[in-house]
Amino acid sequence: MFAPVYITNENRRVQNQSLLIPKLLLTLLLPPPLLSYTVLHQINFVIMATTTAKPQRSPEEIEDIILRKIFLVTLIDSMGNDTRVVYLEMTAAEILSEGGELRLSRDLMERVLVDRLSGNFTYAEPPFQYLIGIYRRAHEEGRKIANMKDKLVRAQMELVVNQAKKLSVSYCRIHLGNPDMFPDSNRNKSNVSPLLNLVFGEVSSSIDAFGGSSSVASCPGFLDELFRDSDYDSIEPILKQLYEDLRGIVLNCSALGNFQQPLRALMYLISFPVGARALVNHPWWIPKGAYLNGRVIEMTSILGPFFHVSALPDQSIFKGQPDVGQQCFSESSTRRPADILSSFTTIKTVMNNLYAGLADVLRSLLKNTSTRENVLQYIAEVINKNASRAHIQVDPISSASSGMFVNLSAVMLRLCEPFLDANSTKKDKIDPKYVFYGSRLDFKELTALHASSEEVTEWLNKNNPNNGSSGENRLLHSQETTSFGLLQNNNPVPSQRESTNYSFICECFFMTARVLNLGLLKAFSDFKHLVQDISRCEDNLATLKTMQEQTPLPRLALDIARLEKEIESFTQEKLCFEAQILRDGELLQQALSFYQLMVVWLVGRIGGFKMPLPQSCPMEFACMPEHFVEDVMELLIFASRIPRALDGVKLDDFMNFIIMFMASPEYIRNPYLRAKMVEVLNCWMPRRSGTLSVTSTLFEGHQLSVQYLVRNLLKLYVDIEFTGSHTQFYDKFNIRHNIAELLEYLWQVPVHQNAWKQIAKEEEKGVYLNFLNFLINDSIFLLDESLNKILELKELEAEMSNTVEWEQRPAQERQERTRVFHSQENIIRIDMKLAMEDVSMLAFTTEQITAPFLLPEMVERVANMLNYFLLQLVGPQRKSLSLKDPEKYEFRPKQLLKQIVNIYVHLARGDHDDIFPSSITKDGRSYNDQLFTEAANVLRRIGEDPRIIHAFEDLGKKAKAAASEAMDAEAILGDIPDEFLDPIQYTLMKDPVILPSSRIIVDRPVIQRHLLSDATDPFNRSHLTPDMLIPDTKLKQKIEEFVKSQQRKQHGEDMSMQSSSKSSIQSPDGTRPLID
Repeated sequence: MFAPVYITNENRRVQNQSLLIPKLLLTLLLPPPLLSYTVLHQINFVIMATTTAKPQRSPEEIEDIILRKIFLVTLIDSMGNDTRVVYLEMTAAEILSEGGELRLSRDLMERVLVDRLSGNFTYAEPPFQYLIGIYRRAHEEGRKIANMKDKLVRAQMELVVNQAKKLSVSYCRIHLGNPDMFPDSNRNKSNVSPLLNLVFGEVSSSIDAFGGSSSVASCPGFLDELFRDSDYDSIEPILKQLYEDLRGIVLNCSALGNFQQPLRALMYLISFPVGARALVNHPWWIPKGAYLNGRVIEMTSILGPFFHVSALPDQSIFKGQPDVGQQCFSESSTRRPADILSSFTTIKTVMNNLYAGLADVLRSLLKNTSTRENVLQYIAEVINKNASRAHIQVDPISSASSGMFVNLSAVMLRLCEPFLDANSTKKDKIDPKYVFYGSRLDFKELTALHASSEEVTEWLNKNNPNNGSSGENRLLHSQETTSFGLLQNNNPVPSQRESTNYSFICECFFMTARVLNLGLLKAFSDFKHLVQDISRCEDNLATLKTMQEQTPLPRLALDIARLEKEIESFTQEKLCFEAQILRDGELLQQALSFYQLMVVWLVGRIGGFKMPLPQSCPMEFACMPEHFVEDVMELLIFASRIPRALDGVKLDDFMNFIIMFMASPEYIRNPYLRAKMVEVLNCWMPRRSGTLSVTSTLFEGHQLSVQYLVRNLLKLYVDIEFTGSHTQFYDKFNIRHNIAELLEYLWQVPVHQNAWKQIAKEEEKGVYLNFLNFLINDSIFLLDESLNKILELKELEAEMSNTVEWEQRPAQERQERTRVFHSQENIIRIDMKLAMEDVSMLAFTTEQITAPFLLPEMVERVANMLNYFLLQLVGPQRKSLSLKDPEKYEFRPKQLLKQIVNIYVHLARGDHDDIFPSSITKDGRSYNDQLFTEAANVLRRIGEDPRIIHAFEDLGKKAKAAASEAMDAEAILGDIPDEFLDPIQYTLMKDPVILPSSRIIVDRPVIQRHLLSDATDPFNRSHLTPDMLIPDTKLKQKIEEFVKSQQRKQHGEDMSMQSSSKSSIQSPDGTRPLID
């Protein structure tokens, strides 16, 4: 049996020459006559027969042939056609001098390789390409050897090929680590590692993003052998260069750039233990330096540029290419919707590829116990150095981009997936003590839910597990370690016991919460501000175009062009946000799952979902960062406004949380945060959300909702009066608008209406009375403000309608006046809408609930309000409030008048003691009996229910009679002593009380009315509540005696006058009167 014979081109040439010699000899020796065709044919046949019988090669010969093909070298000078084959003349001479054969073998393999690499050969390949070629050719020869039938020879040749591969890998490692060791003509042509293209070839895909695909031929097994069998010290410099090259490629890459191939290359490299170790020990894993900040980490760390890849807008000097906004969304208003949708899909797809790749990278490093700590340190450093991203104004030079943090948010959510089930016991591994004692993240600057810094310090001192130092010092020490220690050592060993006590689930949970706050939630805020900027620019543009139509000016044309360009830029940015965030339902769903876990975990700090809450707030809850809850609410608000974003999301836990804490300042101190909870509920109202089946059960069939929702909304309505902010007066209107909309909806739900009535009965002199007081205050202010603004608006309209005089004014003045005009329009529209809302609530509640309105401290307030509204609507000045288009400003005077009259009638029906008519007449500013007559006439004209009109007229008559009686009573009392007069209203006191701090005596209804709005003594601003009032029984008795004496005195005078009158009209004889 013959083994296969390996015949190269050179072998064939030698064999042909050896067979040509006998043929020439025969032609020379035989005379020409004998050289017939037949003879020559026989000679050729013999020769051909000789050549077909191939001689069997020895293993040494086969080995020589294989090695010459692999190494492209020869020890015998020959004239081959392959210019890559190098004749090693010096090596051959040395072998001959040593008595050896000029044949390649395993023993000569490394010697030949070194001589080939060390020499300067004209047409030879550079060292790296040559070494890679050796491995590739050895791989090909190995495939041929596999077909050998002689097992012994095959095994020997396999050893030869494997040794050639190992030599190739070994010397490639030596060459890459020491580029100066062998001559290399390509050394200065590129600063990129020659391995890079080989790595790309290994991970190449049919489509590599938008930047093209690699055409580098792969070298199967080479990289695996290079990295897997290497010692760390020799391979680390090679990997270091590769990581820097990959970072450089994606440094200026946008979502439309070729980032996917480098990302796969990164994942491939860290799949090797030495690759993972080299990455986290790279000097740029966490950059060092005195000026290290968030942006520096983003742009200089190895992973930073990968996280920077994004579709979101960034500062121009950091913006990736291609420009996503320009390429996908330029002139979006003229593009087909299908093109925009296609761009959305493309961006969403590539960004999800990025998220998945980066998550795989971090997951791979986290699974390795030797690199896990470094990954957690990197994430913590990114968070701590970008804490300023939570500010309203973010410095883009010192803080990382929104793109990086949105990407990091998506990646962290993927890392949380194994424990996101809120019902799983894995949440028990989340330790709240991490906030106080963890050494990695810096929580000290974050506002707590309720506890002050002093309370936190006191609690830590009391509960500090480390008795050797105070809780405060320990906290500060851990925080200093976080911000300083990571910069001093690239791969530090945890120095504090606490840093190793927390599970990965715990660390990942708190890191994700911080990243989402600085990333995804901040992006929501940026998007909202961007939409507001677009709206502002469009309003300004409309104003400028109107002015340009009236009086064309070059400056106006420039301003219009500038605004149009600004709107185009803003619109591109808005669409980029929409593409990467709003259109990514999976990202929003993951975030909702995380925050569902957050609320379940937080409620677990106080014992679970149950009401009422414990009287004292546990410190573990009170000390949690406020943004944990705020981010939950912001996400819910944002997601609720995106169609179908809440599909499949279980909202019960969120609903329970909101109801529990929205009216609990003892647990969540910030009133604005509790107001956000109302905004969430406002988004979930069935008529607004359009998803009746999803949200209606939250309001109508939810246990805590039925029991506590109305009560807590009323309480929050009162609490929001005093927020502590310098803008609290104006802030409350927007918050109460959301509450009012909810209450109006809940009134229509029978179970909630019944709960409302019960609360009004139980809290008649408590929270419900306060609620009514503020509702009336707001109604009066808003209507008064909007009516005054209407008068101002009409003046501006008159100015602008006088075109001759208007066009003579300077352009700047006209522009300013036009701006004021539009501003006034907006103010009127908002104030009038809120006023109509408040009056509407009074109208529908008084139909069922009247008792609180008729209390002594409230009835005059209600009457004054109604009289004032009636005066404005049907009084002498009503014509001055006429507008061309009242609906435009939410001003519906007919509807408003109907509601005011209905409130009058409802209260009159519930007034069983006839105190309401007299209260109406005590209003000296607005009451006039003619207003009732005029209002009734208007109601008839606009078609109001006759029964309502009749009841209203009856009330007017009663009020007129009460006014007459009041005048008589005032005349009877005459001059009242000052000590009997209330010092606030100068009316006769009926129930005098002493204020405990100022010792001033006032009438109880008057001071109680004051305390509804302000819980302070009006004379010295000290704290005061109704239960602190001291009855002055002696003074009350004196007042009562004074009134009785005045009445007796008046009665005596009346009797005297009657007697005198009778005497004067008797007949002259005194027998009978003249008039019977």
